[in-house]
Amino acid sequence: MTATAGCLPDPLPFATYDVFTERRFSGNPLAIVEKAACLSTAQMQTIAREFNLSETIFVQPPDDPAHDAKVRIFFPTAEIPFAGHPTIGCAIHLALKSAPEADFETVITLEEVAGLVPVRVTRTGDRLHAEFRAPVLPHPPKRGNLPDDRVLAAAVGLDAETIGTSAHRPGLWQGGPSYLYVPVRDLEALAKARPSEPAWTRAMEIAAADSIYLYAPLPPGQGADFRARMFSPSAGIPEDPATGSAAAIMAAQLRAAGVLQEGESRLTLHQGVEMGRASAIGLRIVTLDGALAEIHVSGSAVPVIRGRIFCPD
Repeated sequence: MTATAGCLPDPLPFATYDVFTERRFSGNPLAIVEKAACLSTAQMQTIAREFNLSETIFVQPPDDPAHDAKVRIFFPTAEIPFAGHPTIGCAIHLALKSAPEADFETVITLEEVAGLVPVRVTRTGDRLHAEFRAPVLPHPPKRGNLPDDRVLAAAVGLDAETIGTSAHRPGLWQGGPSYLYVPVRDLEALAKARPSEPAWTRAMEIAAADSIYLYAPLPPGQGADFRARMFSPSAGIPEDPATGSAAAIMAAQLRAAGVLQEGESRLTLHQGVEMGRASAIGLRIVTLDGALAEIHVSGSAVPVIRGRIFCPD
């Protein structure tokens, strides 16, 4: 096969990881393509579409040699400035390459389109763990409006009375991506939900968004505080097994619900259960004088596939 101009003559190395899990074949799959400086934006998009995962991350030499890598992240349909599970998975992958055997604690610094993202990575035995601070704090989006409960319920195939709880109301927040946050009353409603047309398109047009993040509070003893599902079919993601950016932005939703304490709050979100790809996302939120000051997202990742991929023509 003839190499594209400016591209390496040999196929590029890649790896896949399952992220926000300690077990292979669960969590959220991620493709990591290395030596990607030779690729154009169009070639990256083609490769992301070929993998057809929620996200593919492309690793390039950093602009600042003090950092570990410059990265670009793509949905199957478009580039995005930041995402949580590619950040966690790529940082763990790069840390493992530097120290494949020994236990370690290190900081991997990624240059992302949204900004600089340092990721603390630790390995203890077979367990890998990473935590990053969100590069931006969530805020209401500059455009779009919150649809009413009837529209939101119809968009995900539910009845309006299943929307909301005593503390939680729907919200629309942005922190890079925008998400419609829709609390539902119980796990039965959460399991039943799925995008439903034409109500889905109507809700997205009102909100000027692409994604709905549904969640339900969990009772004590379930190993997490909330269970969530994320739908974004217009972005090429019918359902996402774990959404780190949505978990980070959910800090604003939780603050609006009044469930965050002053100082540090630690929470765990479960996602992907209904898909058979259970994921666990750690969320550490620092609140000062009632305002969000820091948001940290954490999780594990495990390698699954190593291989090489040809550059697109």
